[in-house]
Amino acid sequence: MSSEAGDEPLDVNDTLYVRTPGGEELPFRVVALLEDDEEEASGYAVLLHEPQEGDESFIVTDPYGKLLEDDALAQEVLDDYLDFADEPEDDKA
Repeated sequence: MSSEAGDEPLDVNDTLYVRTPGGEELPFRVVALLEDDEEEASGYAVLLHEPQEGDESFIVTDPYGKLLEDDALAQEVLDDYLDFADEPEDDKA
């Protein structure tokens, strides 16, 4: 998969089109922006693809839409997002 990184940081609800190895372009919507506690000027975007049929899928990018090359880091960021998304609203404040 490849994505076109932009000059401007992504924002929640932005749509990023990602090209699959088969050449298809899929729309992914930014559902969360996460800061990196270890690096002040860094962070991640979590994006969701919701197809008409089948399972939804997530990707993780840098703040500008470039796919993370480190699969383990991407999975860690996604796991953190999913844990946060599963918390009751009262616990998030």
